[in-house]
Amino acid sequence: MKKIILLLASVSSLIFMGCEGPEGPQGPQGNDGYSAESEVFELRNVNFSLDANNEYTIYRELNPQILLSDNIIIYRLSGTINSQTPIWQQIPRTLYLSQGELDYDYDFSKIDFTIYAGGNYDIATTPSYLYNQTFRIVIIPGYLSNKSSIDPHDMDYQTLIKTYKIDDRNVKVLH
Repeated sequence: MKKIILLLASVSSLIFMGCEGPEGPQGPQGNDGYSAESEVFELRNVNFSLDANNEYTIYRELNPQILLSDNIIIYRLSGTINSQTPIWQQIPRTLYLSQGELDYDYDFSKIDFTIYAGGNYDIATTPSYLYNQTFRIVIIPGYLSNKSSIDPHDMDYQTLIKTYKIDDRNVKVLH
């Protein structure tokens, strides 16, 4: 009796495994141009410009735009150990120079970002901090922001890349 039940169960499972039903409905259309992956961009050898508010800024539009829940973290290249080992400092950052304090900061929206340079002295007297600067812009999708117990704004570059499993071998250069 057990052999007959086992045989019937085997035949039944084969019958049901071979069945195909009608194709289900198509899923919703995704956002055009939006990638749910983390991305790394670089601004190389860029110069701050003095704007109408007497502030030194670097402005860029995001194309494609990011989602409101996404995060942007920006790092400034502060030097290199060798040609293969850059030193990235997260901004906001205050540099304490002999002339005074120089601050880098930024803000962003879903359509753009602006990097600021300011200080408690005439920062035009230290052009090496305003011209030929390189920045890394890391975009972290909102759904990833809660994957770590550490705030991404508190992570150095290498920790951020490792925590969010970001492939930064082919960084896209922004112009």
